[in-house]
Amino acid sequence: MLTHPQAEHLRSLTADHLLTRHGIRPRIEGAAVLWGDGRRSPLPNLAHQCRATPEEHWPRLVEQHFTTLENGSRGGESAQELLEGTVLRLLPDDAFPAETANSFRYTRPVAEGLLLALALDTPTSVRILTDHDVARAGLDELWVAARNNLIRELVEHDEVTGPQGARLWTVYGDSHFVASKALVLPELARATTGKDLPEAGALVVLPSRNLLAFHPIEDGTVVDAVNDLGAYALGAYEDGPGALSPRLYWWHEGRMTSLTAIDHETRSFSVAPPPELMQLMKKLHAESAHAPAEPRTASAAVPAGTPVGAEADAADLDPAAAAEGIVRLAQSDAGVAHTFAATKRLSDVRFAADPDGARLETWEAWVWAMQTGSALFRTTVATEGTVECRITDRTLRLPATGPVPGADARAWLDAFYLATVCREQDRLTLLCNVPLDDLRRAAPADAYVFHWIQTLRAFWLRQPMDDVVQHLIATMETSHPHVATRTPGDFLNLIDHQPAALMHRLIAGDRDAFAKALAEALAHHERYWSDRSGAATTALYSRIALGPLALACLAHDSDFPVDDTSPYLPKHLLKRDWLGEFPT
Repeated sequence: MLTHPQAEHLRSLTADHLLTRHGIRPRIEGAAVLWGDGRRSPLPNLAHQCRATPEEHWPRLVEQHFTTLENGSRGGESAQELLEGTVLRLLPDDAFPAETANSFRYTRPVAEGLLLALALDTPTSVRILTDHDVARAGLDELWVAARNNLIRELVEHDEVTGPQGARLWTVYGDSHFVASKALVLPELARATTGKDLPEAGALVVLPSRNLLAFHPIEDGTVVDAVNDLGAYALGAYEDGPGALSPRLYWWHEGRMTSLTAIDHETRSFSVAPPPELMQLMKKLHAESAHAPAEPRTASAAVPAGTPVGAEADAADLDPAAAAEGIVRLAQSDAGVAHTFAATKRLSDVRFAADPDGARLETWEAWVWAMQTGSALFRTTVATEGTVECRITDRTLRLPATGPVPGADARAWLDAFYLATVCREQDRLTLLCNVPLDDLRRAAPADAYVFHWIQTLRAFWLRQPMDDVVQHLIATMETSHPHVATRTPGDFLNLIDHQPAALMHRLIAGDRDAFAKALAEALAHHERYWSDRSGAATTALYSRIALGPLALACLAHDSDFPVDDTSPYLPKHLLKRDWLGEFPT
């Protein structure tokens, strides 16, 4: 989380502070302070704070960190105080070094990578109970009291739609016990979703102590949730602080089973559901009939970088059957947000076999994704009655829904980029009239995302160039990693920033600079997704550089010379070769 010089600087600041504070310079090895009496003070949480703070403020953070530690509980509480303040706490299974493990023999494993402990929550600190503490109040009594205290712990929650369309519930807060709520998931689900968990249980991730996300397993979108939650867990686990587990778990009948296989030698991840869950997923997936391909058989592990159900040979996917499935999904209770996710997956399957976009069925899949993205926002802008939307070769009357969670800023950008590549002027204008407040309410996002949307709207609607420039400047200013704290820094720099950089060159009319920026954007795209070849990813974005492709289309239509040799820019879409082939 820090560079080597930064880590050495932090160790030096810590040693100097403790020398001044206690007259003793303790030994610091790796990520912990080792005291002469056997105590050990880990430093990762302090390092996470320092990573997000200018180095001139690090001495203050070091002082605050150790003041908090020393003001915290040191033991000696009465049995009643322990029963009143102890809460169940999930920890990484390597939380206790060998030299201290004998003091915490009461702890128990609950799932691969997770250890269950008891923690005393006080106004100034959270302390893991030792065997001596437990003996004062009684282990059985403490387990019961700690569970009840965990249920009462206050958290916040949101319902969101993942990148591939799965409904997810995210739970968060300042409490150190948010992720531990997985231990009482039925009670948590009832409080957040308003209904009991389904018989099949839920998928759940616990990336850090302050975060939890889950997906009740009740329909075929469990296939999408595997990928959405897997990606969420990996990103949030790396961000910290309080990192807990990068794994994806299946909560079922009171037990959590890890679905993630980690190869420590190659540092790669894969998702391997047990046969029972795989068969259930296949059954639900078939019933939903919302994706053209079935999940893999239970005998094969599904690489975390591959969306389950989207890895079949594109030649095996019958266009007529795919179109019929999309129409049925759009008219089902699953809604247009799930249809949008399904058509994007189909688009990915087509481009996997046809990266240049030379085949009609590839263009067809792209058009379907564009149509459903547009339909999503047509139905959410309207608040009553029905709305006519063309999807595949049909005109459907879909119910007006008003704003829904899936119609958020990220979905808007996808829809805008798809419509730009298809040169759908009317649909672009419709998207530009979606109220920005609706996008903000749909799901939280960093401020730069909304400034970028305003930039695109102002550009497309031909507002004064001064307005476009001001929105673009605001995008740049709010996309600094210290400001944009919701977005992982590498995704922000390598993916999200690139279309804005291209827009800068486009509105400046600088053809040479645009060509250079486009080459850089595609190189960054390749670097970002190559680094995640073993991680859970959203395949649409790894196949095609969607944002740069949209900006390249705008540049091509403005007579900019655009290099069409990149595998991430389908040249037949870039050059409008399929435009007008059939009504869209």
